[in-house]
Amino acid sequence: MDSNITALTTLFTEFYYWVTVVFMFFIHVGFCVYEVGVSRRRNHIHTLMKNTMLIPLVTITFFFFGWWIYFALPNGPFITGGINFEGAKAARPWDPAMGPNLQDHINGVFWAAFVLFAWTAASIVSGSTIERIRSGAFWIFAVIVGSVSWVVASSWGWHPDGWMVKKLGYHDAYCSGVIHAVAGGFALGVLTVLGPRLAKFREDGTPRNIPPQNPWLANIGLFLLFAGFWGFYAACNIPIIAAEEIGGQITGVNWTATNIYYGPTTLSGITFNFLMSLSGGMLAAYLASKGNAFWTYSGGLAGLICASAGNDLYHPLQSMFIGAFGAWAAYRLHGFVERRFKIDDVVGAVAVHGYAGCLGLVIAGFMLWGQPAAPFDGYASINPLGQIAGAVIVFGLLGFLPGWASAKVLSVFGVLRVPGKMELEGLDFESQEAHDAAVDEVLSAEKTLAASGEGEGAVAK
Repeated sequence: MDSNITALTTLFTEFYYWVTVVFMFFIHVGFCVYEVGVSRRRNHIHTLMKNTMLIPLVTITFFFFGWWIYFALPNGPFITGGINFEGAKAARPWDPAMGPNLQDHINGVFWAAFVLFAWTAASIVSGSTIERIRSGAFWIFAVIVGSVSWVVASSWGWHPDGWMVKKLGYHDAYCSGVIHAVAGGFALGVLTVLGPRLAKFREDGTPRNIPPQNPWLANIGLFLLFAGFWGFYAACNIPIIAAEEIGGQITGVNWTATNIYYGPTTLSGITFNFLMSLSGGMLAAYLASKGNAFWTYSGGLAGLICASAGNDLYHPLQSMFIGAFGAWAAYRLHGFVERRFKIDDVVGAVAVHGYAGCLGLVIAGFMLWGQPAAPFDGYASINPLGQIAGAVIVFGLLGFLPGWASAKVLSVFGVLRVPGKMELEGLDFESQEAHDAAVDEVLSAEKTLAASGEGEGAVAK
């Protein structure tokens, strides 16, 4: 009987994560759709292909070393211990667990969920840099943030044995920090070197509004992000697990679900908080932006991200107000930073993901003060200082610093930004020329056939 229950639990968990991966794919569809909707027509193909090709690049690099980093570095290393070579054995690309073995039903689907998280981190950077970055430069950034930076953050602050969880009391159930703040900080680091789009700022330094080419497409993309984010939330949970499997330090036999730290939660509870934080964010952003459609929907995303750090423990009303504050703050901070520091963040990714994510970490430190960061003996409790320190680490140390440094290096070698002439003509200029030439050639051939009468004979045959 026990073996049958274990087998059913394993199969359920395997299918559970597989379904979350399918849902999370909508996140990347949403990113592609709304970035194309925001970009101008002359840059559509470049924008789409830049974000599309991160899929194979990040997936392959995550297979070779990203997955290993998560299991190898929870101790820092050298903060609570060394590199965990033993714990990371099954994440080595040549290990039998990294293939179609019949003994392990979980590793592949769990790996895939993390891969989709990695795509998300890279796509956040993509949107902020459109219309002037070289594709090759972005793909380098995608690998760094998708297969290194956010993975280190998750190993430190999302792994149940992460040193930030143990020592700081860091709690980030649905990745306000370890994905969103990291990627937002990374994007800000890149933007400080990349510079604004041509003609973005007037001579007096005030920003010009460059409206989305297709606001309908942009807003549909954001709705797809909301749908995918639901799968993201589910993937941050463990659907069912016996207490003895995690060291016996947890009271009870099992739960229907735990968060990533093995603390009890339910899909019902996070559904309340998901919808309430989304709704609070949309309402606040609608009011703050005076009904701007793009910022209303972006505000819903900012609200979700701000509440995500503690959405496993918040009451739904707390989630709503935290989401509302996060969306309002993201909108205001985006405008302030754009005017004051001339940062041209095309889709507001730094604000929606970075600023809202950091604020969410800090708010969780106060709202959940004294509650367990993870349900294990000897771990620090959630506290404001630990959450503030965590926000600085994920946004600054693991986000902004590697983004700025890698952008600096690429800028020195002249491979970061497209030439001004190409930016003015459009990054799709060459592909559009080839397209127009092909169309002209076909039209010319058709006219020749029509003039010679050969066309009618061909149709008759």
